[in-house]
Amino acid sequence: MKYPLFMVLVLIVSAGKAQQSLEGIVKDADTQMPLEQVSVYLPQLEKGTVTDASGKFLIRNLPAGTYKLVASFIGYTTYSASIPVGSTSTPMEINLHPSVIEMEEVIVSTPFHKLQRENVMKVEQASLAELKARGSMTLADGITKIPGVESVSTGLGIGKPVIRGLSSNRVLVYTQGVRLENQQFGDEHGLGLSDAGVESVEVIKGPASLLYGSDALGGVLYINPEKFAPANESHGDVGLDYFSNTRGEGTDAGFKSSGERFKFLVRGALASHTDYKGGDGLLVTNSRFKEKDLKTGVGYQSGSLKTEVRYNLNVSDLGIPEEVAAQSRERSPELPYQKIDNHVLSWDSDLFLKASSLKLTLGYIFNNRREFEDGPDPALHMHLSTFNYNLQYHLPKTENLETIVGLQGMSQTNKNLGEEVLIPDATTNDFGVMATSHLHFKSSDMQFGLRYDHRALDSSSSGDPGDTSFIPSLGRSFNSFNAAAGYRMDIGKSSIGRINVATGFRAPNLAELTSNGVHEGTNRYEVGNASLDNEQNIQVDLTYEYKNQHFEWYINGFYNSIGNYIFLEPNGEVFGSDAVFLYEQQDATLYGGEVGIHIHPHPLDWLHLESSYETVTGKQNSGGYLPLIPAGSLENTLRIEFDRSKYWLKSGYAYLGLSTHFKQGKVSTFETPTGSYTLLNAGLGGELQILHLPVELRVSANNLLDKAYVSHLSRLKTDGIYNIGRNISLGLRATI
Repeated sequence: MKYPLFMVLVLIVSAGKAQQSLEGIVKDADTQMPLEQVSVYLPQLEKGTVTDASGKFLIRNLPAGTYKLVASFIGYTTYSASIPVGSTSTPMEINLHPSVIEMEEVIVSTPFHKLQRENVMKVEQASLAELKARGSMTLADGITKIPGVESVSTGLGIGKPVIRGLSSNRVLVYTQGVRLENQQFGDEHGLGLSDAGVESVEVIKGPASLLYGSDALGGVLYINPEKFAPANESHGDVGLDYFSNTRGEGTDAGFKSSGERFKFLVRGALASHTDYKGGDGLLVTNSRFKEKDLKTGVGYQSGSLKTEVRYNLNVSDLGIPEEVAAQSRERSPELPYQKIDNHVLSWDSDLFLKASSLKLTLGYIFNNRREFEDGPDPALHMHLSTFNYNLQYHLPKTENLETIVGLQGMSQTNKNLGEEVLIPDATTNDFGVMATSHLHFKSSDMQFGLRYDHRALDSSSSGDPGDTSFIPSLGRSFNSFNAAAGYRMDIGKSSIGRINVATGFRAPNLAELTSNGVHEGTNRYEVGNASLDNEQNIQVDLTYEYKNQHFEWYINGFYNSIGNYIFLEPNGEVFGSDAVFLYEQQDATLYGGEVGIHIHPHPLDWLHLESSYETVTGKQNSGGYLPLIPAGSLENTLRIEFDRSKYWLKSGYAYLGLSTHFKQGKVSTFETPTGSYTLLNAGLGGELQILHLPVELRVSANNLLDKAYVSHLSRLKTDGIYNIGRNISLGLRATI
């Protein structure tokens, strides 16, 4: 704890340092006319404003130094540059060039806060508004709209991310800047996050162990919380959602206010869904779920100090569907069901020195998981407490070189309070050190880094020696060195090429090491393997992107070689009525990629034709395919955008899309093939002025033709239960 205490002392001393300001004007590069309502933002400082009617902006209370500045406005290319801030700063002039290409956002999940076109590592990003416009019912459902990302689902309420064929503990989830831990090893353990109060989602598709340590072997899902209000502003909003298929109701309300130094926000949300109806017209019994969510935060910024504390409480009641039986529109789950309380507390602080900066992030996550099977008392009851820390020092920048060094760690305890034991009481301690650099040239960039990690895991024994369900105590340690290197270059004026090579690792989890019993809901008797080693992989990514004013296309390819891949395999024995499965290891390979095209022809800039295709193949090197590999899919969308803000509608849109999932016949030994299917989707929306208040309206329809289909990644597939049928969603958000 000496690092956090030292950081607190340094921050207190630094709070009184001199404050600077930044001012300027933003113009249209072609007409030289000033632009109003342009967002001017300093991502590292998380401070910004919008330009006034004269195109001018002023940002106060800034520390001296050099920072990235981003100016963005619909219909213009996003501006990005490093600018000095100091007592001698003079007003600056920013010229934005017209463009119909969507605005770019700063990537937060990578350490150097670059725009996507500047980033060496390809990162997918989608705003929550985009996901909601496409009819997403939950955050786990929404992320499946991002290329290369799918979800292993148990009905609608339970879903967990799959990135290029890898899921569970191979995909790390970050929220509020801290690592989320909520027993994600389980097949039926979902994401555990609400979409209320989320700004955007970022996806690193590939090993990110250099940045995040163990469990980032397959990628990272990075959830960005909503920003605080700009200085000296206050905002409130209320949102309402309705989903026809589940008769689902959702509401959330938020308020945020910021002064020059202090800032505050709060948001509460409620959601309730009845059983969903499949394409065959039948309700899937006990697929209902309810959710309550609270998010709040306070921040302080003065001179060289920026600090904020955020807290999130999520309470979920999740029915576990097993069959199509009683047809009911009840909202309270039947047995079996889960009741989960998830607490996330984070503290993030930055100290900005004249030429460098220090960043400390602390997080505490408490997960209270109860599973009820046949009575009022939980059969499974687990408490998981996790403290994690991340300290990074940004060395003084040179003209072309940025470097970050840091240390990162986690201390975790798991405790069982119920009769059923899936994993024993245990403690886990992680520690890692890393260094990474970004080297900028005139028309290219290079990024490289190294990291070392150590994990110590100690578990207690469970049960009585001699019993078939006895789990002996375990003490193991795991170590790993990892490296990453990437290169990005401009190819002419309109193209970008990227190549990245990175290694990653994952220490085996408690379930894989210690399991000895029936895993309810999977119909398996699982036996762990205490001698499992680290999974270790190396992945190569190649990316090419082309963009001009009216046409863009991209192709992403990857090859992922995983040593000691951990998997379940039946041994032919039966315990009671359940087949016995053993955890084994074998080398494996995954490969595939994504390709997409976007046409917005001149002079029909309001018309957008978009198409994307994604595929992944996963194989054991000794033969056979890996389980839970998503089928190849093709997305085709016709979208129009229009603005009638002078009359009645602002930022209007409408779309029609076809989502095709091809047959998945490359399956593991205990899976069955899944047939192909195509879904028709549509939607429209925009912003109206009602009683002088901006009101956002949206309507979307998914599976418009009420197709009866089964996803390959649905855990209900083995029971012959269809995925959701036609669903029409209505959304409204009023800003005060």
